[in-house]
Amino acid sequence: MKHLVLITTVLLAPLAAPGADWRSGDVGVSAGFARLKSLVGDWQGDTPMGKAGLRYELVAAGTAILDRENIENMPPMLTVYYLDGDRLLLTHYCMTGNQPRMQARAYDAANRELKFQFLDATNLTSPAAGHMRNATFRFVDDQHLKTAWEFYEDGRLKMNESAEYTRVR
Repeated sequence: MKHLVLITTVLLAPLAAPGADWRSGDVGVSAGFARLKSLVGDWQGDTPMGKAGLRYELVAAGTAILDRENIENMPPMLTVYYLDGDRLLLTHYCMTGNQPRMQARAYDAANRELKFQFLDATNLTSPAAGHMRNATFRFVDDQHLKTAWEFYEDGRLKMNESAEYTRVR
């Protein structure tokens, strides 16, 4: 009987830890979505590709967040964040012509960090085609945001697009 209790404890312990089992959607979905909602407004920043502007807005009666990204000399892009049951998802409408979907895998409120991982994509011509694969948001404070988006091609990380933004409105 002791062994059964030990085995059960060992097997179930990871499920009891907050955010431990991302497959169940237990990653602080509500808190992560609320944190994203706090970004509503206009942001400016510098990226390796030039000056950038972000506008976050609540749409669909507050059930989705629309992120409009404009980087100088580049086509604008959109990202939509939304809840799907117990999952926090994003769909990124990329200038490469595909639309990766990512699922929140971890929201660490103490470190103010939200991480998304690739789920699937529409208009992806092959798994080797270039596409965004992972994204990390670091909520430095209410006025500063850091983002890191990973772009994969041929099954490997090709570049990491990091940026720092400051709220302007």
